[in-house]
Amino acid sequence: MTNAREVKVGVLGATGTVGQRFIALLAQHSFFVIHALGASARSAGKPYSKAVNWKQTQPIPSAVREMVVQECVPEHFKECAIVFSGLDADVAGDIEQAFRTAELAVFSNAKNFRRDPHVPLIVPLVNTSHFSMIPQQQRLHSPALKKGFIITNANCSTTAVVIPLAALERAFGPIESCIITTMQAISGAGYPGVSSMDIFDNIVPYISGEEEKIEWETLKILGGLTEGDDGLKAFDMHTKQPLRISASCNRVPVIEGHTECVSVRFARRPPPSPQQVREALQAYTSEAYAIGCPSAPRHTVFVHEEPDRPQPRLDRDYQAGAGVCVGRVRQCRVLDIKFVVLGNNVAIGAATSSIINAEYAVLKGLVGA
Repeated sequence: MTNAREVKVGVLGATGTVGQRFIALLAQHSFFVIHALGASARSAGKPYSKAVNWKQTQPIPSAVREMVVQECVPEHFKECAIVFSGLDADVAGDIEQAFRTAELAVFSNAKNFRRDPHVPLIVPLVNTSHFSMIPQQQRLHSPALKKGFIITNANCSTTAVVIPLAALERAFGPIESCIITTMQAISGAGYPGVSSMDIFDNIVPYISGEEEKIEWETLKILGGLTEGDDGLKAFDMHTKQPLRISASCNRVPVIEGHTECVSVRFARRPPPSPQQVREALQAYTSEAYAIGCPSAPRHTVFVHEEPDRPQPRLDRDYQAGAGVCVGRVRQCRVLDIKFVVLGNNVAIGAATSSIINAEYAVLKGLVGA
């Protein structure tokens, strides 16, 4: 384990919604130090306070107020050990690729590389074992890399649900079927986001691409790694015990916090009781917390006993939004067990995941200071 102190980091897409969240969290970090900020050519050359339309609840951190924003090119970030990407998907691919090629460790919130067969898709409270794919990613890159790599975190709605699913699979073995209905906050659409005329007094029963993301990403995250005859590792997409997922996604008039109603069927018969499920969720701990990642929550899953919890307004900021809250665990008459999970989409569903992933990489010696 590396003694992590003073690790210089950069933020790409620093003026956007996710970039602002990265900055707000990193400004308080125990060993990450913001060294460079990147944004579009329109913002480059300006002090950060002049380039950003700041929408966070706390003031712009003093450490970055007068920091000059750079264009998103590797030469401006060469002193950084880690680069966090809050870039929009329409520009993230080529930029993140360039930073990896320049031997920088990229931790991305964008979707562009999530389906890459050599890029780990990591929810840090679930599948840190997938970091073992990094050497292969570096070896297969042309030219081969020594330090550069890309790690992605999952879609915000996937992240919230996959944490309790992982806890249940650890305790009771494979899940074979899962039905998910989401009620997703408007902040998930970025700023300015959903039109007020569309969301006031309304629910929008469609979020483009969201259902497909949940159904596919969950398999990559919960699946393991296999090794072929050629010695190459591959993500097995949960094929050893096929998992069928049906997701329905809705946008609701809540600012932050994705709420999801989940029903699961276990391969094991008879299935666990609701009480056994509550106990397993409460007992679940992550490797990230165990090794001392400072942003990892002590309670990966907080289980509510009250019949009307979790609720976004009351529960989204518990543990700074770094874990998830589960309630209403009960028997399902169609599958086996059903419950409600709440995840803070702008914390563990976005920047916080990337930061914990980077903390894990530093503490495991995968990234140097």
